[in-house]
Amino acid sequence: MKTSRLLLLVLGVLGVAAPASAKLNVVTTLPDFAAIAQELGGERVNAEALLRGTQDPHFADAKPALIVKVNRADMLVNIGLGLEAGWLPVLMTQARNANIQVGAPGYLDGSQFVTAKEVPVKADRAMGDVHSGGNPHYYTAPDELFRVAQAISAKLVELDPEGRTYYQERWQAFATKYEQKVREWQAKLAPLRGTKVIVYHQSWTYFLDWAGLVEVGALEPKPGVSPSPSHVSRLFNQVKDQKVRFVLQEVYHPTSLSETFANKAGATLVVLPSMVGAADGIVTIWDKFDRIVNQLTTTK
Repeated sequence: MKTSRLLLLVLGVLGVAAPASAKLNVVTTLPDFAAIAQELGGERVNAEALLRGTQDPHFADAKPALIVKVNRADMLVNIGLGLEAGWLPVLMTQARNANIQVGAPGYLDGSQFVTAKEVPVKADRAMGDVHSGGNPHYYTAPDELFRVAQAISAKLVELDPEGRTYYQERWQAFATKYEQKVREWQAKLAPLRGTKVIVYHQSWTYFLDWAGLVEVGALEPKPGVSPSPSHVSRLFNQVKDQKVRFVLQEVYHPTSLSETFANKAGATLVVLPSMVGAADGIVTIWDKFDRIVNQLTTTK
């Protein structure tokens, strides 16, 4: 009964026209995209994310509050490559907003602007949570996020042409800061090039390639499949003489197994913020990569 009342309330809200607003409403799945859109859009934009930085992006509930957000969006930015396939299509359908459907002016799939890695020749469920278009965790790398930021900036101009000059000025400031930060990050990471790491989930591929670190194994036997004792034992035997330095994982995975494996392998567990909002004080993409780089370069 409570669920029925809630759905009726949502439908009632969706049926009421929203008051006119001077700001462009940008809704994103990834918190990073919302942070980028707000930085690029400034006072002409109101950006918010459907996911929290501490949340596994593979999973989200199509809650009424999220439906309302999507219904009121002028622009929807998603990760793509099937990462949100289990929940985003439901939101888009129930939101009844023609402006942000696939192919509509307000729809932006970030994956269309990146170079996908780990694209399988043929994907099936036996391979685990493998996406047919490639690894969707490109947002862990600065260069790929920069490409999506370019697309977001262009879309803001398209949807709000009166703000073209304003958006272009903000884009130039963003691009300049990006160049400065990349030089800073790469200089700090340079001594770590070639460092061997183990990951929990294969979500750091893009970052590791960008930073010059080398992944030699994953605690998950297949993407999205929980680690098994037999797999972990085999993995340890494979890497025990390879001088693995770090075990990397996101904040939303359990740390007990990772900690045990790292200690046994003579490595250090580093829990990294894969998304904006994954830890206190991380409110921009600059904060996120500053934290990642600092964690890796100060951890013994």
